[in-house]
Amino acid sequence: MGNGIQVRDRFADGAQYIGGKLRSGTSGRHHDVVNPATGETVYSYELAGTADVDAAVAAAREAFPGWSGATPAERAEAMHRFAAVLAEQADDFAYVESLQCGKPIKLSTEFDVPGTVDNTSFFAGAARHLEGKSAAEYDGDHTSYVRREAIGVVGSVAPWNYPLQMAAWKVLPAIAAGNTIVLKPAEITPLTSLMFAQAATEAGIPDGVVNIVTGAGKDAGEHLVGHPDVVMTSFTGSTAVGKRVAEIATSTVKRLHLELGGKAPFVVFDDADLEAAVNGAVAGALINTGQDCTAATRAYVQRPLYDAFVQGVAELMETVRLGDPFDPSTDLGPLISHAQRDRVAGFVERARAYATVVTGGEAPGGELAAGAYYRPTLVAGAAQDSEIVQSEIFGPVLVVLPFDSDDEGIRLANDTPYGLAASAWSRDLYRANRATREIKAGCVWVNDHIPIISEMPHGGYKASGFGKDMSSYSFEEYTQVKHVMYDNTAVARKDWHRTIFGDR
Repeated sequence: MGNGIQVRDRFADGAQYIGGKLRSGTSGRHHDVVNPATGETVYSYELAGTADVDAAVAAAREAFPGWSGATPAERAEAMHRFAAVLAEQADDFAYVESLQCGKPIKLSTEFDVPGTVDNTSFFAGAARHLEGKSAAEYDGDHTSYVRREAIGVVGSVAPWNYPLQMAAWKVLPAIAAGNTIVLKPAEITPLTSLMFAQAATEAGIPDGVVNIVTGAGKDAGEHLVGHPDVVMTSFTGSTAVGKRVAEIATSTVKRLHLELGGKAPFVVFDDADLEAAVNGAVAGALINTGQDCTAATRAYVQRPLYDAFVQGVAELMETVRLGDPFDPSTDLGPLISHAQRDRVAGFVERARAYATVVTGGEAPGGELAAGAYYRPTLVAGAAQDSEIVQSEIFGPVLVVLPFDSDDEGIRLANDTPYGLAASAWSRDLYRANRATREIKAGCVWVNDHIPIISEMPHGGYKASGFGKDMSSYSFEEYTQVKHVMYDNTAVARKDWHRTIFGDR
C-alpha cells in the first residue's frame, strides 16, 4: 500500500468482517477515518448496527464447534501460518497503522508490527500447552483430573491507541484456546484490525472464527457485550467506560476481563543512575505520544537528584523531533485527534494555576499546525492531590514531584486509584526489591520502563482492572476449568451413602 486511495480500495466492501468477508454496516450512519497528522480523511464507511453484531455473533457461534473441536496441533499449525502471513505483510500493516493513528513509522515498524507477529507466534505454540493439575487419586477412591475447555463466543472491545496490537491481544488467546471471537475495534482506527482478520482467513483459519464489527460503543459495543450468545467479554479502555462494560456484562452473567486506565509512577531513588533515569523517563513518558496506559506519567525523584532530573528531562524533551509520521527521523507524532489534543492541553492549562510548566505546554505552529500535535511537556511543583497528578491525561505530559524517605516515595507511588504499571530506579538490590513488592501494580520494571514480552502477563490492580493479556496466564480468562472424577472402587454402595441412608 502506498496511499489513502489504495486503503479505500482495500476496504471498498465495508468495514465489517463477518464470516470471512468484508461487508458494509447497516446502521445508516457513516464515519470517517482521519489521519491526525494532516486532518485528511483516508477512509469513509458505514458503522455497524445491532444487526451486524447479531450476524457476527451468529457466524462465530456457527464456527465454534469445528474450531473448538480441532486438535491443539491443528489450531497451532493454522496460527503459525497466521504469523507468517502477518510477517509477509509487515510493511502494509506498519503503513496503515501510522496512517490511521499518526504513529511515527519507526514505532509502527519496530514496535507495533513485530510485537504482533511475535504475539501470534507465541500463541501458536501456547495452543498446544493448555495445562491443568496432574491426574491423581486425591481421596484414594477416585481419580481426578482437570480439563481446560473453550468457553464459546467471545465479544471483545479494543481501544484506538494500539489498534493492531490490541486486536492481537484480544483475538490470539481466545482462538488459541479454541474459542471464536467478535472484536469491536475503535471506530476511529479500524483498518489494521480488519487487515488482521483478513490475514487470519488467508492463513486458513476458518470463516467465522475471527469477526470484526466496527461501530459506535453505545450501539455496537453495548449490544455485543450484552449479547446473550456471547459468554465472555474482554475490554481495554478507560476506567469510566470499563465500569459501564462491567454493568452490562454482569447483568448477563458473563465472564469479564478489564484492562483499564493507568497513571504509572516512575520512582527514582537517590542512588539511581541519573542519566539512565532521565533517558528512561523521556522515552517512557513519550511512547506513542504518551497515549499508552503504561506510560510514565508521575516521576517521583528523591530530593538529592530532583533538580538535576528536572533539568535533564527538560533538556532531553526539547530535542525530541515532532514531524511527519512517515519521515523516519520523526520521534513524536500527533495525538489521535484534535479533540484529544485539546483535552491534554486543558490539563496543562489548568495546572498553570498551581504548578510550573518547565517545558512544552503548547501545540506547535507552522507546517504542523494542521495536525493534532502537542509538544513534550514537563510539569513540576504540583501537589500530590492535584488533578494533573491523579488523573489519566493520555498525552506527552510528565509531572515530577520530590520525595524524601523511601517510605514516602512508595506511598506516593501507590497514591492514585490506578495500578497498571510502575518502575523503580536504584542500584541497590534490596531497595529495588522492596519497591517491586510494595508498589501495587500489575507490572513493575526495575531500571527501565515500557518493555513488554509475549511470555509475560499484562494487567492491573485496583481501578486499572483485572485479568491478564498475553502469556499463558491469559488462558485463565478464555478457558473453562472442569473437574472430572472417576470412581475406582466399583462398589455399588459407597461408604458416604450412609449420610443419606443406612448405617456403617
